[in-house]
Amino acid sequence: MLIARTVAELRQHLSPFKKPAFVPTMGNLHEGHLSLMRMAKQLGDISVASIFVNRLQFLPGEDFASYPRTFDSDCDKLRSVGCDLLFAPDEAELYPQVQSFKLLPDPALADILEGQFRPGFFTGVCTVVLKLFHCVFAHSGGVAVFGQKDFQQLLILRRMMTQLAMPVDIVTGATTRAPDGLALSSRNGYLSADERAEAVQLSMALNQLAQSVRAAGGSGSFDVAAAETAAMSGLRDRGWQPDYITLRRQSDLSPVTAIGTDPLVVLGAARLGKTRLIDNLEV
Repeated sequence: MLIARTVAELRQHLSPFKKPAFVPTMGNLHEGHLSLMRMAKQLGDISVASIFVNRLQFLPGEDFASYPRTFDSDCDKLRSVGCDLLFAPDEAELYPQVQSFKLLPDPALADILEGQFRPGFFTGVCTVVLKLFHCVFAHSGGVAVFGQKDFQQLLILRRMMTQLAMPVDIVTGATTRAPDGLALSSRNGYLSADERAEAVQLSMALNQLAQSVRAAGGSGSFDVAAAETAAMSGLRDRGWQPDYITLRRQSDLSPVTAIGTDPLVVLGAARLGKTRLIDNLEV
């Protein structure tokens, strides 16, 4: 596996290739990242990963300084799945000047759910993703692979690609879960042993809501707001601090008042101790 520390090195390594397949990460890799990397190996003529902890998507008081940085073990994991090229810039390389130009995503998508509780988060995400895409796809179009656990982020990035006419196809990898159903996340490492045992309750709450929606079918009698409130109350009773558990349309994350034929998604975010977890399930 080649490692590029600068944009110039990255572009030099990529210049002979016509279709890079790219998996952007912030490191501290787990099986979810590796599953995306295996997908990338099948989708392009060179597989590329990046490791960069992006300051722009952390709010004041969040865990930017303490975010786990495990570069050596990350490299070993990437090599184990056959990654061809790793882009690992430092902050001065990717942001040689203060990043005063930023991409503001559509507020209708970016200021709800995660954007409501983490204002400015998606501006940071879109800005760094666009910059990384310009670095990786400078000579051609290609494919970028993202996990479905960040459902709202995926929707925003897809719309960004369409509206900016970028020659990059976004491919989705299914959420990778532990045997008990917990969605894998780098932040799971913050959980104590007791919290880790409890953490599966978030996915269970989403599953229960999704099952209720499926059981209701198109009857029109399902009380969405009551079901969302009950799911959040159930987590609060167990000591969680939920930000939201909600049923939305997959197409635009608009609220659902009655069950019809539109594809739906249940999304949840909640804090357990000091750790904030997110998850979603398509319905």
